[in-house]
Formats: sequence, structure tokens, C-alpha cells
Amino acid sequence: MSEIGITTTVPIEVLKAAGLQPVDLNNVFVSHPDPEHLIDIAERAGFPQNCCAWIKGIYGVVQERGIDTVLCVTNGDCSNTLMLMEVFRLQGTKVIPFAFPSSPRPDLVERELESLARGVGTDLPAAERVRSSFAPARRLARELDDLTWREGLVGGGENHRWLVSSSDFGGDHEAYEEELGRVVSRAGEGTPFPGDRLRLAYIGVPPVFARDLYPFLERQGARVVFNEIQRQFSMPNPGDSLGEQYANYTYPYSVFDRLRDIEHEIGRRGVDGVVHYVQAFCHRGIADIIFRRRIGLPILTLEGNSDFSLTQHTRTRIEAFLDMLRRSQRLLSQVKSA
Repeated sequence: MSEIGITTTVPIEVLKAAGLQPVDLNNVFVSHPDPEHLIDIAERAGFPQNCCAWIKGIYGVVQERGIDTVLCVTNGDCSNTLMLMEVFRLQGTKVIPFAFPSSPRPDLVERELESLARGVGTDLPAAERVRSSFAPARRLARELDDLTWREGLVGGGENHRWLVSSSDFGGDHEAYEEELGRVVSRAGEGTPFPGDRLRLAYIGVPPVFARDLYPFLERQGARVVFNEIQRQFSMPNPGDSLGEQYANYTYPYSVFDRLRDIEHEIGRRGVDGVVHYVQAFCHRGIADIIFRRRIGLPILTLEGNSDFSLTQHTRTRIEAFLDMLRRSQRLLSQVKSA
């Protein structure tokens, strides 16, 4: 099965139906033992220093791994992908463009899916059959998420890891399903986190410093009970067709579509505060203005780029934010008891 690189979560059911093996280039980049090396490959090729590390990392992965075909999302993801696509073309890498529609209507999504299917040599009925084969793995991902926020049996870092890898199932959805099944079973027999821990929502794209962030939060007496975009990668609202599934997937559409999901989830998950991650040099960082006006909870905005570990400055900001949340809780408790 030929590999095809993907620059973000896309309808992998269509690619699998065409006999292609999707490889999430973002996941390969951030889990690489030396991600700085991949960035260096891109900068030696001419990518500027003030360019998003994810874009450079994706380029580095394609070069190091020798991937000859990449599906690039031209609408609904990163604006830098458009120029990355042109660089790939210049170098002879085959590029397949895919555009999420501007409106999350199932009929519009289905039209784009049909176009993609024709382009890779398959059709939607075949892709729907693949979707059915993915269903058990996606159900387990949703169960893991429930164990995170409802039962307190799974940490935010483990939640992040499994949900973010559902973008391509690590190349083998059956192995993913089998291993996740064991994780869910073990978690169900475990001991819940202490109930007095601060409950946080993480919104925004997955962070470059994920390996540090979640353990640090838990050492500070807080835990993430909602990973927004990572959860979306797992297709939490699959609907009755591929068109519905990718219309319900909020990431490619308006920030207000995302907000409806965020507001609903932080309400039902009993969230105390929000961590909003923004990637340096990314247009999505401007959404912080909207989130701060609409989300009625304290928000800590963290920016990252090529810092794969938390800096001391970031650690201090997190500690101060958590202290503020605790003081607010104590004050509210005193007012209620007065």
C-alpha cells in the first residue's frame, strides 16, 4: 500500500478505499526523536526562520521519509500550506489538493469527497465501507474521552495522545483498536484522579510541547478534561454518512462552529479554566480575541513554535494561572457560605 502524506486530518476513508496509506505528517514530525533536525532540513532548503515550525517539520518529514505524494488541504486549515504545496510541486512531489467547503453542509462536503474520490481512483460507496471498518476504533476513542472527563480515570496527556493519533490511526486502525481496547479496559479498573484537582479545557491546535505540558499540569494539581481539536480528530459526531461526519468535524470551518462545540463541552465537563494554545506565525491565533469575548471562563493563552519543551517562563505563567483559579474558587466558596 503506497504512502500518502496528509498535512492535517482529512477524509482518510477515501484514501484507504483507493489503496493508499495515509501518514499524518504532523504526528511524525512532533513524535520524531529529533524534530529540530526536520526543521533544519527545511531551513537549509530556504524556509525562513519566522515560518511556522509545523510547516517546516512537515517539509522535513517528506524529505527524510521520501514520501512522493502529499494531500494538501487548500481550504479549512493553514494558509501556509498553499505555498508549501507549490514548493512540493517544484521539487517533483505529487500533490493532491483537497478543500473543505466554506460551510459545514453535508451536501457540500459530499461534493468535495466525490471529487477527491475520483481523483484517487475510488468512489464514496467504497469509502463508506472503510468508514464502517473504522467505527469500532472511533467508538473506543469516544469511550476513552468519557473516561477522562466523566470518570476521571484517564489523564489529559493520554487522552491527547490517543485522540490526536486517530487522524491516521498510526497507519493501522486494527492495531490502534486492539491497543486502545486494552487501555480502556485497564483504565476502567483503575483509581480516579482526586476530585479536588482543577479541571481544564485545552483549545486550539495540538501543542508542540505536549510531552511536557500535560505532566506539568498534573504535577501542579490540575488536569485537562477536554482536548478540543484532538477530540475532533476522533470524529466524535460521526453522523450517518461521510458527508455528515466531515460536516460535523468543526476544525475546518468558522471559529463560531468551533465555539458552539467548545461552549457545550466546557459546560457539561465542569471546566474551571481554559488553556488556549496558539502557534506562532499562525492566522488562527487571532481567534483568541473571539474566545476571550465569548467564553465565560479565565483563559491562559500560550504560544509555541519550535520549543518542544516548556520554557521556564511558560511554566511560571501556568503556575500563576492555576493559583489565580484556586484563589477565585476559594473566594467564591466564601461568598456562598457567607
